[in-house]
Amino acid sequence: MSEHISSRFNEELENVRSEVMRMGGLAEQQLNGILAVMQHLETDAFTPIIDGDEALNELEIQIDDACQTIIARRQPAAGDLRFVMTVIRIIVDLERIGDEIKKIALIGQDLAKHQRATSADLLGVARLARITQGMLRRALDAFARLDADVVIELTETDKILDHDYLSQLRSRITYMMEDPRSIGSNIDILFMTRSVERIGDHAKNIAEHVVYLTKGIDVRHTPLEEIKKTIA
Repeated sequence: MSEHISSRFNEELENVRSEVMRMGGLAEQQLNGILAVMQHLETDAFTPIIDGDEALNELEIQIDDACQTIIARRQPAAGDLRFVMTVIRIIVDLERIGDEIKKIALIGQDLAKHQRATSADLLGVARLARITQGMLRRALDAFARLDADVVIELTETDKILDHDYLSQLRSRITYMMEDPRSIGSNIDILFMTRSVERIGDHAKNIAEHVVYLTKGIDVRHTPLEEIKKTIA
């Protein structure tokens, strides 16, 4: 971020940046929590994760309000405006990550409560979640460091995530065909897997927003080879 005549303006922008990182930290904490709980499937352990989504929702509202205030009062231009717009986009993705984590926790809690699955049944979900864990960390690091190149890494990782997700989808369909009694639990596990895959998409989105912030270029929905040429 550029320096301004108004030290107060600098402070407002820095506060927004810090709050985004805090929101990202909460999202990481939620994701780490869901991974830990899936190893034991204890019903009560899901509750803090489910309740934790509210904190992410509140932070999104607070940061969005701060950004709107900056736009109204400061009328930022050029890089400052891109920064504010990037923040607005990033907090939407972080809030949606929180939503997906809550969905996973709600389904996991129900599976545990009615003993419809074991930790072994969720190994595939956990494997995908560990991939998204790394993706989210790298995306937030890209925002902190203003590192546009991370988008290439995360786009490639997202392809691996998608491939694994489709492989698990096919396997679950096979299980359901072989044992119709397992249809209910397998559908729930597929919903969990889908939510994890969506977390990876949102992490990649954050890296794409960083490209917009640093380069002024929108690379959303852009093929990987084109992205490589764009940020070279």
